[in-house]
Amino acid sequence: MLINVNCIRRTPAALLRKAGLSAAVLSLSLANAFAAPAFDQPDADFRGSLNAAGVVYAGAEAQLAGRGFAPGQEVILLQNGHTLTPTALVADKEGNLSTTVAIPADAAVGVHPVVMQVSKPSTAGVFNLKVSPKVELSGQDKFELQSQHLVPGLYQSAYSPKNKVLFVTSAVGRPPVKQSQLVKVNAQTLAVEASVTPAAQKGRDDGQVQAVYGVDVDDKQGNVWVSNTRSSSIAVYSQKDLKLVKQFEDGVVSHPRDVVVDEKTNRVYVSSPGAETLAVFDAKKLTQLDSIELQSKTRNKPGSMSLILDAEKDRLYTVSASTNELIIVDLKNGNAQTVFPIPGARGLAGVSVDSKNDQVYVAAQGSDNLLIINAKDGAIQHDIKIGAGALNVVFDPKTSLAYVASRGAGTVTVVNGKGEIVANLDGGSYANHVSLDGEGNAYLVNKSKGKDDQTADRITRIHLK
Repeated sequence: MLINVNCIRRTPAALLRKAGLSAAVLSLSLANAFAAPAFDQPDADFRGSLNAAGVVYAGAEAQLAGRGFAPGQEVILLQNGHTLTPTALVADKEGNLSTTVAIPADAAVGVHPVVMQVSKPSTAGVFNLKVSPKVELSGQDKFELQSQHLVPGLYQSAYSPKNKVLFVTSAVGRPPVKQSQLVKVNAQTLAVEASVTPAAQKGRDDGQVQAVYGVDVDDKQGNVWVSNTRSSSIAVYSQKDLKLVKQFEDGVVSHPRDVVVDEKTNRVYVSSPGAETLAVFDAKKLTQLDSIELQSKTRNKPGSMSLILDAEKDRLYTVSASTNELIIVDLKNGNAQTVFPIPGARGLAGVSVDSKNDQVYVAAQGSDNLLIINAKDGAIQHDIKIGAGALNVVFDPKTSLAYVASRGAGTVTVVNGKGEIVANLDGGSYANHVSLDGEGNAYLVNKSKGKDDQTADRITRIHLK
């Protein structure tokens, strides 16, 4: 996985004041680091960026890669007054560079700004280097795990209580996405019962299909709803034979993510990270309805990541990564909203709810933690370091346990309402999503690191003994 980092133009002094990682490495002065004179011709069109490849842990090495630099441009990395690169990194003729940086064993977990001091031509920038917590595996004896390889590019799954099957979405690669399937899986044997490849996307000549990502089931109407993220669309398939029931026009929802069906009201809700609204559809008439405008206590525009329905209390829960907020929509009261800021978290991604105890579980991919929040007043009851890239979470009322898929760490962490880690299970590479069957079983899907990845593209049933 690449941890995205953004270069921000600032003065070196301001950057150094913000730095906080104590690095036990060679410290050099800028005078020794560069032969270029002070105040030479600046780089007026700087586009350089750096990435950390994979998860970065304290006491290990971080693999850094850069691109977008001018050929021959030189870069020195500094953090908290220490020079991380004893000699300047030099961009090749394509503007790329790479290096390995030793991370001290006592490095604090969190996001640390690292200064890029650039010359030939000169400029400066900063990128965020995230040091993740390393949570050891534990509690394997408490669970039974059964795994089965499915198809490439697994994304999400949803369970049909009526038919005792799982519907799993898959999509491979970036646009044009030519390989995608909706798969029907036996919940007991994990065997594939049927699959379908979406039709080609209209108006394109590059072979892209209406790839499927988010998914939920409608047992009342006998359908499966999926999000076509790449085409900003939604599709409906028949549970019985996976035939396409309806393909909505491209553009009906901006980059849709999660889909939630409310069978009681025949409503379907769709989240969108890049929009200020939740899209709404009629599950019976298969038509689009008025969207729900999301609110925020910040000046920024809210988006929506994971989406969960509390059917008992007629509430929708979502999190906004752009504003760092939990948003609760009261569906019975004119879509009135309660908005809680979530301090101590970055990159909010996953959300689930314990309706009985009024607890909301929020997974934060950017800060590698799970927060348990009081749904009544927004108070943070527990803050648990889960592992790198805590992406999705689901709470199971049957077992009173929450399951967190951490994509970077490749784990599923099981947590109780007291904020205690009950188990930390091996989820294979890129653990992506967990769903429930209401009978005490959780189903994990994970993705692939490459063609030789033996742990990839599996569905795993997790059962508490």
